[in-house]
Amino acid sequence: MNKKRDALIMQYAPLVKNIVERIAVRVPPYIAGKEDLMNVGVIGLISAIEKFDKERNVQFETYARYRIRGAVLDELRSRDWLSRSTRNKGARLEDAFRHLQKELGHPPDDEEVAEHLGVSLDEYFELLDDAKSVSLLSSEDIPPEYWERHGCHDGINGTVQENPHTNLLNSEIRDIMKRAVDDLPEKERLVLSLYYYEEMTMKEIGQVMSLTESRVCQLHSRAVLRLRGRLKDLRD
Repeated sequence: MNKKRDALIMQYAPLVKNIVERIAVRVPPYIAGKEDLMNVGVIGLISAIEKFDKERNVQFETYARYRIRGAVLDELRSRDWLSRSTRNKGARLEDAFRHLQKELGHPPDDEEVAEHLGVSLDEYFELLDDAKSVSLLSSEDIPPEYWERHGCHDGINGTVQENPHTNLLNSEIRDIMKRAVDDLPEKERLVLSLYYYEEMTMKEIGQVMSLTESRVCQLHSRAVLRLRGRLKDLRD
């Protein structure tokens, strides 16, 4: 069994590396280095190997991806590194996107949000940079369409019922979120598609879109904050 496990660890080590790199780019280096997160990711992979049930309608790689990512995010949550100030900035931006969407009838652009907040564009972009950490740890970080596309909901739902993403997977919310994604500005839709569906890193997306990695992170944060606002409307 150990030889088989070791072989699987070697086979899926690139998957661990890919997931860690996608998360690490949005985490300050003083919080956790890539090596630390790689070790946590490997632990998640081992957990997947030990707990995988062949009888469930889900591929091992899909299940392993879920376990690896979950292990890394749990480690970051346990460190509770987000300050109250950072959380407040995320909430402030989310409320601004939500309010302006209702008032204007279209997704607000950067200038409109900055004006609404009473800050300069540079200050607004600084807020977005801070918000990338908030969106990383959000339960809405992965849109429901991601789970549906990869066909892992049925297989994982019975195994990890406490997963907050599964609570979003009903037809009404799925339809609303699909419309919300469709309503996003084109660049934000493209970032979500390349990041979640094509599973590219922020750096790779920047190369495709001829943008800096920092700008791609801002676009991702903006998209997630818009989607979170739509979800908040459902809960109110």
